[in-house]
Amino acid sequence: MTSDLDRPVPGRVATWLTRWGPVLPLLGAELVLLLGFGAILPILSIYFTEHGVDIPTLGIVVAAWPATRLIAEPAFGWLADRTARPPLMVAGLVLSGIFAVAPLVVEGALAFILLRGLAGAAAALYDPAARGYLMDATPANRRGEAFGLYSAAQMAGFIFGPALGGLAAALTGDVRSVFALGGLVMLGSAVVVALKVRELPDRSHVHAAHPVPATEIHREASPAPAPVAGADAPRSLVNRLLLAAIALNFGNYFAGGMWEVIWSLFMIGRGASVEFVGLTFALFGVPILFLSPLVGRLVDRRGPVVFIVVGSLAAVVTSLVYTVVHDLTLLAIVVLVEGAGWALVTPALYAVVARGTPAGRSSTAQGMFGASGTLANIGASALAGTMFATNRDLPFYSIAIVVLLSLAVSLLIAGRAAMRPARAVPNPVPTEVT
Repeated sequence: MTSDLDRPVPGRVATWLTRWGPVLPLLGAELVLLLGFGAILPILSIYFTEHGVDIPTLGIVVAAWPATRLIAEPAFGWLADRTARPPLMVAGLVLSGIFAVAPLVVEGALAFILLRGLAGAAAALYDPAARGYLMDATPANRRGEAFGLYSAAQMAGFIFGPALGGLAAALTGDVRSVFALGGLVMLGSAVVVALKVRELPDRSHVHAAHPVPATEIHREASPAPAPVAGADAPRSLVNRLLLAAIALNFGNYFAGGMWEVIWSLFMIGRGASVEFVGLTFALFGVPILFLSPLVGRLVDRRGPVVFIVVGSLAAVVTSLVYTVVHDLTLLAIVVLVEGAGWALVTPALYAVVARGTPAGRSSTAQGMFGASGTLANIGASALAGTMFATNRDLPFYSIAIVVLLSLAVSLLIAGRAAMRPARAVPNPVPTEVT
C-alpha cells in the first residue's frame, strides 16, 4: 500500500488540500486573529500604566479579560450548539476588533477594566463556536491532526504578531498604531469567516460512531447519510473522557498563568535583556508551530495517552530545571524543550475532548473545557506575584506540582478508555466553502 510520503509532492499537496479544504478558511481566520492579538499583547500593560493605571490596579485590568470569559464561555458554547455558528464567530471577531481599538478613545482604570471585560466576552463568543465547528467538520480519526493544525495556526500568530506590531510602531513612530493595526487585522479575520465558512449540515449526527471505508472519509463529496449512534458516542457531557480532559486542562492553564506573570521578571533576574526575553517567547512557540500537526497525526494513529504523559512530564521537569539553571543559552534550550512538551500535549488533549463530546454538544463541551483553563489561569495569575515576591523559585515548584497532580487525576478519571485511538466515522463537511 502506498503511503502519502511515497507520492509525488504535487499529489500530496492535492490530497492535503482535498482533506482539509473545508476547514482551511477557519484555520486561516485563526492565524489572522492571533496576529492581531499577538501584535497588541506585548504593549497592553505598558499602555495602561502610561494612561493612569497604577500597578495594583493593572492586575485587575488584566484579570477582567479571563474573568469575563470564565462566565461567558460555557454560556456561549451552549448557544453555539443551538444556532448557526458562523454568525456567532463573525460577531465575536468583529467585537474583538472594536474592543482592541477602543482603548485609544477612553481613559482611566474603570474604562479599561470594562473594555478588557468586553474583549473577554467577545473571545468567549468566538472560541467555543470555532472549536466546535472544527471538531464537527473533521472525521473522528483526524481530529488530533486537525487540532494540531489549529494549534500551529495560533502559535504562528503569537510568534509573528509581536513583530508585526513592532514594525507598525517603528514605521509610524506611535505606539497607538499597534492598536489600530490589531483591530483591523481582527476585523479581517471576521471577513474571512463571513465569506468562506458555511454552516455544517446535519449537526445532530456529527459525533456518531459508525465506521466506513477510509476512501469515504476523505472524499470531497456531498454529506454522508446520517449514521446511527454507536457504542463509543457518549450520551452525556458528564463522562470520563471529557472530565479527564477538563482536569488536565486545569493544570496546563495554571502553568500558563504562572508563566505569563513571572517569566519576564525571572529572566531579567537571570541577567537577560528585554530582547532576549522576547526571543524566549518565540522559542517556546517554534516547536508548537512545527510539531503540532505531526503530533496530531500520530495521536490519531496511536491514541493520546503517551503524548499527554510525555508532554506533561516534560513541563514538570523543565519547571524544576529552571530553578537551577543560570546560563542564558541553557535556559533558551530548556524553553525549546518545554515548548516541545506542550506540542505533544495540546493535539492529544483536544482529541480526548472530541471523543468525550456527545452528539450535537461540541461547542458546549468546548465552552466547559475552555472555562476550566480560564479558571486555572485566573488563580495562577492571582498567586504568581505573591509567590515570586516570596521566593523566585516558588512559582516553578507550583507549576510542577499542579501539572503532575492534574495529569494523575486525569488518567485516573479516564481509565483505559483513553488508551485507544479514535475510530473513523463519517462526518458531514461543508459542501460549499466559497
